[in-house]
Amino acid sequence: MTVLVGTSGWQYRDWRGDLYPEGCPQRLWLEEYTHAFDTVESNNAFYRLPSYDQFATWRERLPEGFVMALKASRYLTHIKRLRDPDEPVARLMSHAAGLGDRLGPVLLQLPPTLRADGELLDRCLRCFPSGTRVAVEPRHTSWWTEEIRAVLERRAAALCWADSGSRPVTPLWRTTGWGYVRFHGGLARPAPHYGRQALDTWARRIRDTWPAEARVYAYVFARAVARAGRPVSAAPAR
Repeated sequence: MTVLVGTSGWQYRDWRGDLYPEGCPQRLWLEEYTHAFDTVESNNAFYRLPSYDQFATWRERLPEGFVMALKASRYLTHIKRLRDPDEPVARLMSHAAGLGDRLGPVLLQLPPTLRADGELLDRCLRCFPSGTRVAVEPRHTSWWTEEIRAVLERRAAALCWADSGSRPVTPLWRTTGWGYVRFHGGLARPAPHYGRQALDTWARRIRDTWPAEARVYAYVFARAVARAGRPVSAAPAR
């Protein structure tokens, strides 16, 4: 099994002096980041969609084998709430094409007030080009039904596993041949870091769920990263 490990974002000033050497200009932080991690989850598109040229510039700065996951625009997920998805999905993917083979999964993080709607989700997922890896992170418990699981499986979309206090807040479903995990924060000191036992438990869950040939993308929130960008201990699985 291949587990690509990264963080949610990379532009954090308090990572200076540890992940980023003192004196390293901010314009080179992405290159430094790629020396430590296999992937990054970018939330730039969530707030303001970068241009095709910006994505292409990032592609040139990323080494072979490194991938950038994208958190989809809040216009699609939080303002439109998945309604009328054709145009925002097409715009996102046309810009993201600048990443070429460095494009990783696209994350649809749903607002916590959005209740389950299988038809709405299905229509949105249909808009993505064939072969696009899409992960869905619902945040309302009404989504945990067999109907929703069937939609994800039919569209080969991953249910994003997520946690709170290192405990799962989503069902541990495998809905496609690859996985997507977001680590929001653990219970180790200083909070919200992760201890070895918690990471070992997550590693076992991942190993028990996906076969040896699968690829799993795992992202740690910045606030759950110890001392300027280094996870408290080793990656959850490798």
